[in-house]
Amino acid sequence: MTETVRAGYRVRASELEGRNWLNTGGRQLGLEDLRGKIVILDFWTFCCINCLHVLDELRPLEEKFSDVLVTVGVHSPKFEHEADPVALAAAVERYEIHHPVLDDPELITWQAYTARAWPTLVVLDPEGYIVANLSGEGHAAGLESLISELVAEHETKGTLHRGDGPYVPAEPTAGNLRFPGKAVPLPEGTFLVADTGHHRLVELEADLATVRTVIGDGTKGWRDGTAETARFNEPQGVAVLPAAAAEAAGYDVVVADTVNHRLRAVALASGTVTTVAGNGVQRLLDAGNQTKRAPGEEHPSESRTAEAGANAGAVLTHSGLGTNPLDVSLSSPWDLTWSTALRRVVVAMAGTHQIFTFDPLTGAVDILAGTGLEGLLDGEGSTAWFAQSSGLAEDAAGNIWVADSETSALRRLSFTDTDGQIQVSVGTAVGAGLFDFGFRDGAAGEARLQHPLGVAVLPDGSVAVADTYNGAVRRYDPATETVSTLARGLSEPSDVLVDTTAGEPLLIVVEANKHQLIRLPIPKEAQSVDEGARQTQRPASPVAAGPVALSVRFAAPKGQKLDDRWGDPTQLKISSSPEELLVSGGGTSTGLTRELVLSDSVPGGVLHITARAAACDGEPGGEIPDHAACHLYQQDWGIPVTMDAAGETALTLDLRGVD
Repeated sequence: MTETVRAGYRVRASELEGRNWLNTGGRQLGLEDLRGKIVILDFWTFCCINCLHVLDELRPLEEKFSDVLVTVGVHSPKFEHEADPVALAAAVERYEIHHPVLDDPELITWQAYTARAWPTLVVLDPEGYIVANLSGEGHAAGLESLISELVAEHETKGTLHRGDGPYVPAEPTAGNLRFPGKAVPLPEGTFLVADTGHHRLVELEADLATVRTVIGDGTKGWRDGTAETARFNEPQGVAVLPAAAAEAAGYDVVVADTVNHRLRAVALASGTVTTVAGNGVQRLLDAGNQTKRAPGEEHPSESRTAEAGANAGAVLTHSGLGTNPLDVSLSSPWDLTWSTALRRVVVAMAGTHQIFTFDPLTGAVDILAGTGLEGLLDGEGSTAWFAQSSGLAEDAAGNIWVADSETSALRRLSFTDTDGQIQVSVGTAVGAGLFDFGFRDGAAGEARLQHPLGVAVLPDGSVAVADTYNGAVRRYDPATETVSTLARGLSEPSDVLVDTTAGEPLLIVVEANKHQLIRLPIPKEAQSVDEGARQTQRPASPVAAGPVALSVRFAAPKGQKLDDRWGDPTQLKISSSPEELLVSGGGTSTGLTRELVLSDSVPGGVLHITARAAACDGEPGGEIPDHAACHLYQQDWGIPVTMDAAGETALTLDLRGVD
């Protein structure tokens, strides 16, 4: 089952070069130190939700093949903050990474292995040769087969060395809280905190330090039950239901159980935890390489975007995600808020770059906005693009403010009721795109954030933003359309909320990397900051203006065949930033090859490419059985390019089918 994984040739692996190594006890590793081991190089960046998914996919492989496999995380930062070695060390601890990590802030090793996307996996055999190169997520099964094959081959050759690898755990830094994510006030004046790194919920007294109650036993996992026995896996967002909804539902709080891909409910009086939505299977339909199509979901030659959009445009009509909420697949739900306009919980579904809703009374799970494509695109909910939305808050008018982390943007969802049908529109207050970020106050159109994770509405109607990678709290004023800075020098603030328990409103900040919550004053006037706007420094690919032949390679895994029952089962969707970069070849059509024509009047930009292919269980040349499991493979690329007369005139990408 590995012919679509293993390369048909052997190339000697390049040396691993970077600034430093983590999780090695101070030892500086080289390829020679890894001889005799099967090595997976995981090119990742800690802002990337798909990279976090891959970390979890690799854990079972690392455990099963612990004496022959070494994973090496090659950290190749997207954002400026991610190049900070202290921030990287905190991320390695936060995500419980139990393998060596190479800090590669200059992207030296990234370029040596010609990585194009986060995440990318490169497999080396025990003799130091490259045997596979995979992008995206969803490759665990194929990798397991490949590793087993390599073990047998190199054990026979005598080139496999069993034994411990070079991993050395770092000293922990946390206290009562460990990398807390989100927090909400409770009616009694206490605060319920998602103690993310401890995999539990903690109720803190008003002093923000004293623990009143704990919900969850602190062990990573999924288990419903009492406060003492329940288990979570990196919970993040928490939403408190209004009293009437809580009484009808039978619970008070909904929790985004992020890595379990589930929504959990908590009855505060008893501490009982139940699962109310999600089957625990990550939804990859709009955000990854592979998924099994749910019953009733169409072939990719039909319009997935149109289907998602139709659901999002009339939010009170069920979206077709299934009548049983426990059968629905979710993907890294990150934050929650109650919507008075919709009378539902709004969910930032970071893993699919969409906004969902959950009705605690009926259990209905719906798509509210977002096509599943990653980027910044405003308009109707049916056509909007998001990028790893991670923070939500409702204002007095019923609008939902969104911290759209990967576009470093502050977005807004507005609702209008037309003949009983609520329509959704999406707008951007601050932010420019996937690769634009910075630290700049002033007019909103020129202001910049850096990977924000939390939002709160202040008493005057302005919006506070946890500007996470800038270590700051920012303020957007809708009346003047300006951005100012309320506080800086914080350690990865992951959430903000308004505290009115002491009379005069104060701001509470969840300071994740210092494992604490703090109070800050809300000043009448904010300080002004302008440290410039920046762009991601991922190396651009030189391409020649004019015709560029794009080809995406795909082969269905063994035991599957392309599902051509309704026409061509492959699809490309292509656009560019700026739009003027792409003279022709944009849009959506079938096939995995396309001729692009690039402008000679634009110095460069980003090509946005989404490739899809559908395959079903069945042998090539045979018929697909009526009840065969079908799979949708997808990969998104954002490829920076620069115009160069001597540049490439062809671009080849890999959409790997692995099963």
